[in-house]
Order: sequence, then structure tokens, then C-alpha cells
Amino acid sequence: MGHEWHRGIVTIALAGALIANAAPVVAQNGEGHSSDYGVLSTPPLVVTDEVGRRVTIPFEVKRIVTLAPNLTETVYALGLEDRLVADTNECDAPPAAKSKAHIGEPQNPNLEAIVALQPDLVLATTSINRVETADALKQLGFAVYTTDPQTVRGMLDSVQHMAEAMGEKQRGTELVARLQQRLDALQARLSDRPMVHVLFVVWDQPLITIGQNTFIADALRFAGAESVVLSKQQWPHLSIEEVVRLQPDYLVFTSDHGPVATTLADLRARPVWRDLDAVETGHVIDVSVEAIRPSPGLVDAIEQVAHEVHPEAFGEKSEIRKSKFETGNAKLETRNAQLETGVMTELPPTTGKECSQCAR
Repeated sequence: MGHEWHRGIVTIALAGALIANAAPVVAQNGEGHSSDYGVLSTPPLVVTDEVGRRVTIPFEVKRIVTLAPNLTETVYALGLEDRLVADTNECDAPPAAKSKAHIGEPQNPNLEAIVALQPDLVLATTSINRVETADALKQLGFAVYTTDPQTVRGMLDSVQHMAEAMGEKQRGTELVARLQQRLDALQARLSDRPMVHVLFVVWDQPLITIGQNTFIADALRFAGAESVVLSKQQWPHLSIEEVVRLQPDYLVFTSDHGPVATTLADLRARPVWRDLDAVETGHVIDVSVEAIRPSPGLVDAIEQVAHEVHPEAFGEKSEIRKSKFETGNAKLETRNAQLETGVMTELPPTTGKECSQCAR
């Protein structure tokens, strides 16, 4: 810990030296802010970000650095990629983002590289970035706007806030309206459909899934699905034997686990996994990595899952599902099984009503 703190102090000192040698910082006054020649110009924008920080942003944002993949994707979705001067090593969507200059990993970006780029605005997020990073950049005099989306609608709000921070409120309004329209269209199609129960696999060795209060769980509900696991923990662990007991209708993997065909063949070759009805019937969904990112691409993933689990709602061919947990009583039984096994902790009280946690 001492070494990390010492390294942080050294980093800030080096970055401060770079700032001292960079262009002079513009002073502010009550009417606006003055240039080196004393001429009044347009005042900066002062906002409160999503973690309650007061952020002073230049009136014209021409140089942006993003510290996470979802933020980079949002900048591109807003059509502002020409202002993006750097992103992280993990920023891969859209593919063009890979060609931008990189400032390191989201959890440990290179502060000296960021300082050298002299960005007007740095975008951060609580989902992956460290608060120490935002603190250090703020101390160095940079405008850092931090987002904190916890739901699908929270993601839409973040898109709007980021657009406004970049001086492009109208672009944000138009993009959010289009995304909301797609979500509304889904809700109209799925409003009378029963929820399909799925297991969202965050990681398979060890087996990690999602809690009911994550934005991924919220996204599933918009797709007409809900997690077969009820837990207040964000990323609960469970055993494959417990999954067999619960018998989800579908398994959902992200593209990081490989193509569906490979995943399905692999699952059918694994002991215990092949005992799952979803594996036997081929009900394994491979969604894009956007499914685990609170960004505009999340709506694409929601639509994909909706088409997969409710094909009949879109006039598509529906496969016959034969699960030994098909009836509502059996579904309720699976939830009670979670309590009996003791594998899942921090569970909410059962109400006897299916899908009681849905927030659509």
C-alpha cells in the first residue's frame, strides 16, 4: 500500500510539472473568464456529475479522453469521435476505437499520458474506474465527469448528461429518444408475455452470475427475461449442481466465451452441464459484450435476447420447450430451492408471486 501511495505522489508531481510547462490555465471571474489578454470570453459550464462532484468544463470541449469502454462507445454513438483524443486499451467498440491513442488500463491509466494530451474533458465511470484516478486528475486541474449508471434508464440518463457536458445537448436528446423508442417498442410486444427464466453467466470457472439489482438484470427484464437466481449480491457464486436444480429456460453467455456453436458443443461435453434442459434443447444465447456495458449498445443486446427468448412475439419460428420446470408452481419451487440449499445468500423474502422483482 505504501509503495502505491508513493508512486501516486510521484505521478502527480510529474504530471504537475507537465502542466506547468503546458499552456497557461485561464483564470475565471464572476462574469466569465479572461484570456491572457484580458478579453472576456464565454464562461465555462459548471455541472454536478453523477457522484455529486462539482465539475467546471470549458465552454468548448474539443479534446476528450475516456477511461472505460462504455464511455468510448457513447462518444461514438453521439457522433463525437473526432473529439476523442485517447481511450483505454480495453476500448474495442466500435472497432475504430482501437485505432485511437491509448492511455493504459481503465483501473490504472497513465496520468502522464493524459496530462500530455491536455484534454478539455475526461470521462470516467464508477463501474470500472478507481476514485483515486478521478481525484488525481481533478487535483491536476482537469475536468473529470464521472457517470454512475445502475439501470437501463440510468444508462440513458448518463448518455444525456455526457452529451450536455460535451456541449451537445441536442445530440444527446436525439440519441436517447431513439433508444427509448426501441425499448418502448419492445415493451409493447412483450407486455403480455410471461417472463422467461435465464442464467446469465458472467464467468463459468468459478460459476458467477448476476444479482437482481445489477443493470444486467434490469436489461434482461426489458427483454422479457429474468434471472433464475435471486440474490442481493451483485455477482453471486453458485454451484453447477444448483443450476441443475433450478433448470433455467436459457443460458446467456457473452461473446467473450466464444461463438454459440463452440459454447454449446463444449457444454454438451461437460459432465453436469449436459444435464441442463437448456443445453439439451440448445437454448444457449451468445450476446455481444455490450450486454455487460452500460452504454447505447446495451439496447442492441436487449433486442437480441428478446428475439431469442420470445421469437413468437416477433413473428419468428418458436421452438417447443420441454422443461421439467414448465409450470408456474414449479418455477416458484425453484426459488424456494435457493433458500433450502443455502447456496445463495442475502435473498429477499419470497412473495409467492412469480416475477415479483420485475421493473418493466
